[in-house]
Amino acid sequence: MQYLHAFITGAIICAFSQILIDKTKLTPARILVCYVVAGVILTACGIYQPIVDWGGAGATVPLLGFGYSLAKGVAKGVAEKGLLGVFTGGVTGAAGGIAAAIVFGFLFALLSRSPDKSSK
Repeated sequence: MQYLHAFITGAIICAFSQILIDKTKLTPARILVCYVVAGVILTACGIYQPIVDWGGAGATVPLLGFGYSLAKGVAKGVAEKGLLGVFTGGVTGAAGGIAAAIVFGFLFALLSRSPDKSSK
């Protein structure tokens, strides 16, 4: 049942993104930034945690989940270090995802071949 919940949650997020792309003049990059900010705001308001509890990876893997990770890291950082936690908590909370993106991006860059640009 967890797989179904994750699929439904991710599908709703993706469908909403597609509607934004089709019905607004927002660029995909702006939509992505809005999703990260929305994840932070929804987490700060206590709205996103129930979605994460129900949807699991369907809620934590998309960019809303990145905002969620940042907000949770900041909350934990503030609880542990006070005001300094505002600046360090977000990076600490999202460090695993950031490190994975860098490592996998590097590996795929090594394994893939870019097209020859001199043939144009």
